[in-house]
Amino acid sequence: IHKPTMPAPHIPQVLLLLISLHTVLACQRPHDDTLPWNSLQLLHTMAPNSNHTCQHQQPPFFPDALRHNSHPQQAKHITLAILRNLLHTFSSNRIPQQWDNPARHDLLNSLQHYIEHLQQCLSAHGMLFKRHGPRNLMLIINKYFRRIYDFLRIHNHSACAWDHVRLEAHLCFKHVDTLFQQMK
Repeated sequence: IHKPTMPAPHIPQVLLLLISLHTVLACQRPHDDTLPWNSLQLLHTMAPNSNHTCQHQQPPFFPDALRHNSHPQQAKHITLAILRNLLHTFSSNRIPQQWDNPARHDLLNSLQHYIEHLQQCLSAHGMLFKRHGPRNLMLIINKYFRRIYDFLRIHNHSACAWDHVRLEAHLCFKHVDTLFQQMK
């Protein structure tokens, strides 16, 4: 009778080590960190003729508390939360009809790609978001996007309101670029 041979006991550990090493290296920074700048171009392409003046112009909503972050893992969680909210916002069926739909779909696909990448990295590391400092940044992000949704609702999802939201998204993508630099 022939007994099946078992792999050497060190083979599974070496494989796990290689997989972990690959995950850590792949998750340090997105391998293609052009998302913010490509997204800015897509935002412009979505509504290139939005030069009209709006009655309800508002100062930017972007919270100062999100601008000051230095922890790489926290940067990943903040980026993921911002990208998820942007995906949700621009997935709306209340987008102005004059906006370029293919550019919007490209933006949504790009956002989805980066969200999936960050989710894999965070789940592969088994990291949970922890409060860092006195503020709960996830609550700040959620409140920020709730203000954006309320702004759209109050202004009946008008083209002017959406133009303001595009400006907010512009600020978000600039901040995401800064967060990418912190993911080392």
